[in-house]
Amino acid sequence: MMKTSRLAVPVLAACVFLGGCVTLGRSFGAAQVKALQVGKTTQADVEKTFGEPFRTGLDSGDATWTYVDYHFGVIGSPRATDLVVKFGADGTVKSYAFNTNAAAQK
Repeated sequence: MMKTSRLAVPVLAACVFLGGCVTLGRSFGAAQVKALQVGKTTQADVEKTFGEPFRTGLDSGDATWTYVDYHFGVIGSPRATDLVVKFGADGTVKSYAFNTNAAAQK
């Protein structure tokens, strides 16, 4: 049994290296970013459009939601897309930032 356990870690590491793909977050409908309207789009609207955020937090006291869709691999170019939405005290979008390295979404 001990011999099997000793082999498990190197075999797992080789699979990860050879497979070489790491994904973080999930696709969130980046094409819909243009529909966000400062002072009009509500938190409920954002959640309906993009789903549950990857993480939430505060920026200078304002609620922020972050959506990420990252794909990294040994072979090929990395793909990274993220959206950070900041909400005002009234629960509407105060500001947002959308970033990507995907040519089709720029």
